[in-house]
Amino acid sequence: MRRVIKIGGRAQGDPQLLVQLATATRRGESLVIVHGGGDEVSALQRRLGLEPQFRGGRRVTSVEDLELVRMVLSGATNKRLVAQLLSAGVRAVGISGEDAGLLRAHVTDPDFGRVGGAMTADATLLTHLWSGGFIPVVSPLGRDADDPAGSGLNVNGDDAAAAIAAALTADELLLVADVPGVLDDAGAAIASLDGAAAQALVTSGVAKGGMAAKLEAGALALRGGVKRVRIGDLRAITDTSAGTRLLLSPVPPA
Repeated sequence: MRRVIKIGGRAQGDPQLLVQLATATRRGESLVIVHGGGDEVSALQRRLGLEPQFRGGRRVTSVEDLELVRMVLSGATNKRLVAQLLSAGVRAVGISGEDAGLLRAHVTDPDFGRVGGAMTADATLLTHLWSGGFIPVVSPLGRDADDPAGSGLNVNGDDAAAAIAAALTADELLLVADVPGVLDDAGAAIASLDGAAAQALVTSGVAKGGMAAKLEAGALALRGGVKRVRIGDLRAITDTSAGTRLLLSPVPPA
């Protein structure tokens, strides 16, 4: 089974993460782990006297900010997670989306600065690592597809995971959140959502910020050929019934 699992920054600090991932690898699953770390980036910015900026759950990134993002995500965060996984018996290898042209993106809105969208993935490096028995752990940065010099871009981790899952034709994309799934206006987890229902949650403001970004990324993955997409908490890594399953909108009758 091929699975791409996106782990948010807060979930990375939960000791249950390593237990869940080690259990999944013992089952023989081929995993790609895409991690976040936005809270750590924001903390570093504030220590340097800078104020993080977000729009619609996505980080605005200046040229100067990009260097800080690299330092945190491809440096400290990636290597710390890899070290923890190795200690838990997982043969993890840390890479960046910039490595081997794994992630290529376009600057789609100059107001966001060095932020990439309309992303594509080249899964060659990932499949080579799998063939060697390794679990890739990917930091969400990419190369600028419109720059011959290949300058870097900050990319949304959920979007990066969706692009990678589509490139691998993954059996599942799991977007790990701090809540047990997509919540309705009463705070209860929803078992499944099609595209129209997901958009209604975003439009009404029930799903916003990071959750709205996850819904958008999940829809992209489904349209890209990923067989199954879920949003859930850490329990969803080993419990296939947990979380909210996202579905393509039904085709209206002719």
